[in-house]
Amino acid sequence: MYYTVQTLLKQGKNISQISKELGIDRKTARKIREHVKDGEVKPPEFSRKSVLEPYQGEIIDYLSDGLSAVLIHEKLVAVYGLSISYSCVKKYVRKLKKSGKVYVPLVSPPGEEAQVDFGYGGYLYDSKRKKRVKCWIFCMILSYSRYSYYELVQSQDVKTFLQCHINAFYFFKGVPKTVKIDNLKSGVLKTNFYEPEIQREYAEMLKYYGSSPITCKVRYPQEKGKVESGVKYVKNNFFKSLKEDDYYKAAQKLKDWQDNKCNQRIHGTTRKVPLEQFTEKEKEALLSLPVKPYEVFDISERVVNNYGHITYRYNFYSVPYIYVGKKVTIKNNSKILKIYDESYNEVAVHTLSDGTGEFITNKAHNPRLNQTDYENKSLSIGSNVYEFYNKLRESKPHYYHRMIVGIFDLPKKYGNNVVDLSCKRANDSIQ
Repeated sequence: MYYTVQTLLKQGKNISQISKELGIDRKTARKIREHVKDGEVKPPEFSRKSVLEPYQGEIIDYLSDGLSAVLIHEKLVAVYGLSISYSCVKKYVRKLKKSGKVYVPLVSPPGEEAQVDFGYGGYLYDSKRKKRVKCWIFCMILSYSRYSYYELVQSQDVKTFLQCHINAFYFFKGVPKTVKIDNLKSGVLKTNFYEPEIQREYAEMLKYYGSSPITCKVRYPQEKGKVESGVKYVKNNFFKSLKEDDYYKAAQKLKDWQDNKCNQRIHGTTRKVPLEQFTEKEKEALLSLPVKPYEVFDISERVVNNYGHITYRYNFYSVPYIYVGKKVTIKNNSKILKIYDESYNEVAVHTLSDGTGEFITNKAHNPRLNQTDYENKSLSIGSNVYEFYNKLRESKPHYYHRMIVGIFDLPKKYGNNVVDLSCKRANDSIQ
């Protein structure tokens, strides 16, 4: 095609004529013309993508664990059902080794490390909420024994992520010294995890258990190949054979599969049974659990409004006035609300209210405007404003100050007389 177009161009034919003669689109003809300029044919280079490309992570993991190309071929055929020749696998392995993507096997001593990941689990029916819900699988694997913990969840938020860690520790009846976490693809970690307050909360939780976090290096997949293989294993082995559509029953079946199959099989890489390795060598090496579980808080952000409060669950909670207009972080455990500044210093603590539309105010947070200040400011504008202020205090005891502060700003635009007359009309209508 390229040489034909070149010949037609030399004959003086234009794009329309070439398009018509060859039966190709004019856009295609123009693109080809760009590759045959100056009398030299330069067709674009096409790179063939190997059928093994989607399994690169698993192959790197196998190589890092010392498996030969022969064993890798056997595993790809047995585990993934690939119809592929040994020579194809051999060539791909050779290519990977030349690319520098294969590294010395990372061997962790017993109790030293766990790896965590989230994987998408599809949709299941929540019989309590009467609707289909999106699900994810949390996975934590002890790097030495490959003993695994799985949990089916409906949320990717920080609270769920932390609680899954705690559940895993109590399943293991101990805590690894480090937890390796990658730049996970789940929503919470994609959008929130590398925010300082989230990192701090995660580190605090692990510190409570005597552990510490480690993040994987970018573009080093072999550093967390164990848990990535674990997520793919549960998807290919458990979910593909799952016939249960109910979320709660599926969650229980996952636990049964985890205990009776996953942890009791001969592991594909180590060729040992995870439960046996855990019981015999790793269990005693884990750190002891504390007396009480770590208390997980909900974490979110708010901007302090003009009257020195943040909103939470339809109520208003005061913050020191110097934070007006600034972003703060809030944590709550359904009883206590804690508020932190941008440096994560605690600036306010409140007991959560069960009501709606209430102002929970610490007077010390706004010393600039006490009761006398409100009265004096009202009188300075006019007697009708002062009267309106008193009526607001009686009728709106919890949030009158929000309304009156708004009125205090009006004279800047309309003048004292206009605002005072407006309050007079409002007073008359209230009567």
